[in-house]
Amino acid sequence: MILDRFSLAGKVALVVGASRGIGRAIAEGLAEAGADLAVASRSTDDLEEAAGRARALGRNALALTVDARDLEQLRGAVDRTVEGLGRLDILVYVAGMNRRMPVLEMSPEVYQEIMDVNLRGAYFASQAAAAVMVRQGGGKIIHIASLTSTFGLKHVSVYGASKGGVAQLTKALAVEWAEHNILVNAIAPGFIETALTGPVFADPRRRQWILDRTPLKRPGRPDDLVGTAVWLASPASDFVTGQIVYVDGGFTAGSQW
Repeated sequence: MILDRFSLAGKVALVVGASRGIGRAIAEGLAEAGADLAVASRSTDDLEEAAGRARALGRNALALTVDARDLEQLRGAVDRTVEGLGRLDILVYVAGMNRRMPVLEMSPEVYQEIMDVNLRGAYFASQAAAAVMVRQGGGKIIHIASLTSTFGLKHVSVYGASKGGVAQLTKALAVEWAEHNILVNAIAPGFIETALTGPVFADPRRRQWILDRTPLKRPGRPDDLVGTAVWLASPASDFVTGQIVYVDGGFTAGSQW
C-alpha cells in the first residue's frame, strides 16, 4: 500500500526545538504518522502539551528540557530518548535563533550565540544521534536550512552564514554516513510566519515585499512543512539523501516581476 511507505509506526523521533512554531508542527506531524516522540527545547512551557498531544494519539512521548547551546544537554537528550523510548530512528534539528542587525554592528558574542545554536548544535546533535543509528543499522536526520542558505538578505549575515553551513553539513554527513544507511537531508523554509519572523511580518513594507516576491502570494505556515518532514522521515524517501528541499511558495524558483 502506498500509504504504508509514509508510515512511521514503530519508529522513534527526537525533535530538538519542538516547543512552538515549525518544530512543534513537525513533532505533531511525526506523531500523527505513527512515531513515538521525544520533544526537546529550552522553552519548557509548551513541551508537555506537545508530548500530551502525541500521547492522545496513542504514542509514547517524552518532554526534555534542552539548551541547544549546551552540548552535554544535546547528547543527554539522545541518551534519554533511547533510554525512555528504546531506540532512535529520526532526529529533526529545528532549534534556531536570529538577531537582525547590520554587519558593522555585529558583536563577537552575538555572532557566537547564533552559530552555536544554528550550526554547532546541528552538528553535534547529529553526531550523537548517528552514534546510536550506526548501532541500529540506519536512521534519518533532518536539518532545517533556510532561504539564506543560498540567497543573500540584508541584516542576516550571521544567520545566513550559519544556515549556509547547515546546508553544506547536510551534504557532508549524507556522504560520510551513507555506508551506515543514515540518510541526511534538510528542509529550507521560505518566509514562514512564526515568533522568529514576527518582526519581519510586522513591517508592512517587508511583508508586502515577501508577498510580491513569492509566487504563491502568501506567507508560509508551520503546517506547510509537515508533509515534507514526514516524507523525509519515512520509507518513502529511502533513496533520498544529501538534499536541500525548499518549501518556500516558489520564492527560489524565480520572480514574477
